[in-house]
Amino acid sequence: MNLAALHALAEPNRLAMLNMLASGERPAGDFVRALPIAQPTVSKHLGVLKDAGLVTVRKDGTRRLYSLDPRPLAELDAWLETYRRFWRDRLEALEAHLAREFPQ
Repeated sequence: MNLAALHALAEPNRLAMLNMLASGERPAGDFVRALPIAQPTVSKHLGVLKDAGLVTVRKDGTRRLYSLDPRPLAELDAWLETYRRFWRDRLEALEAHLAREFPQ
């Protein structure tokens, strides 16, 4: 599991940035305009997301364009599947118990 990605996603502004990137590539200025944080903080957050492997960056003239890299999210999703099964099994058992105890 990619702990750096999990750590990066724990911060609300970084999560918002990643959500923005889900719709496509964006320049850093989009984040400055959309979020209540200053440009240096946006750059810092983008660096954390890049280091965690969640975003890629490419140069376009003087701009840097950021894109979502879904691979670390797939790793997190696979890790979470264990917990989804855990809860699904328990909720199904609860549903069966309630159906037996309170038939309709």
